[in-house]
Parts: sequence; structure tokens; C-alpha cells
Amino acid sequence: MPSAIEPVLPNRLRAATIERPFHVVLVEPEIPPNTGNVARLCAATCCPLHLVEPLGFSIDAHAVRRAGLDYWPLVEVRTHPSLAAAEAVIREQGAAEEPRFWLLSGKATRSYLDVELRRGDAFVFGKESVGLPEQLLRERPDRALGIPTLGPVRSLNLANTVAIVLYEALRRIGALAVVRADEG
Repeated sequence: MPSAIEPVLPNRLRAATIERPFHVVLVEPEIPPNTGNVARLCAATCCPLHLVEPLGFSIDAHAVRRAGLDYWPLVEVRTHPSLAAAEAVIREQGAAEEPRFWLLSGKATRSYLDVELRRGDAFVFGKESVGLPEQLLRERPDRALGIPTLGPVRSLNLANTVAIVLYEALRRIGALAVVRADEG
């Protein structure tokens, strides 16, 4: 997706653009650089970013913009008053199949590697300090996923978690095939 900010350069590794392959939902994010990094990731993958209020900062704040660099104009960012409102908007955006809302949590017992992921799905991440609400995880145990870790950490950094899950999902739907500059 070329932009006025930076045209697509021929020496960059690129895959074909896919409109809205997945949705990224951050529930009550607290740390501006994490959200900025996730926004940049969303720009790189053509995935809309949904921010569920209350936010721990202003999305106009210098720290968020700095972490997202100059890519903010390339990101489809929407804020929502609740997770239910975000889910309603995502459903309205009309994927071929009903989107599934996967809840990513350090407390999950099922790996994100063990489920079928399909285009249009949404990945829901909780706030950095406590993750997603326990009640939500109890209500949707079949949708709770985690990333296996080898060491004794509680969880991974939010932006890293989004990157791991999103790129695996893109790989699974075949969206990462490289487009050669001389092919188009």
C-alpha cells in the first residue's frame, strides 16, 4: 500500500496487499509505545486497529506517535466505548465468514498454534498490567489462546504478542508470499 509518506521502495521485501486480513483489538491499553508499535504493525499488515476505551493515554500523545513513527496516517484506527461495540463494528465490516474473536491471554491453556485461523478473525488483547478481564475469559473459554513460553515469565510484551500471532495468522492464510518487483 504505497503512501504519500514513503513510496514502496524496490529494495523492500513485499507481499501482495490484502484488505483487512485480520483485526487487532486492544482492550484498555495503558502504555503508549506499545500501542504505537502495534499501530505500525497494523500499517505493515493492512489490519485495522481497534482501541477499546478507556485508554491510558491520548492517541494524539507524543509517545504513541513517536512509537508509530510517521505511519499513523496509514493505519485504520477506531476507538470504541466497549469490547461489544468493537465486535459489532468488526461484524459489520463484512468478512466472507462470521469473524471469530480470539482472546489472547497469558492465562490461557490452549495454544494459538492449535486453532484454525481464518481471514477476518479478530485478535483481542488486554491491558498490559492485568490482561483481559477474568470474567471475559470465563465466558469464552473456547476462544482463549496463549503463546507457549519456555521460560518462567508471566507473559510476553503486548506489541511482541500481537506481532507473533498476527504474522502466524498471515502465514497460515498464505498472505506472506513475496511479490517480486519485476512481476507487476
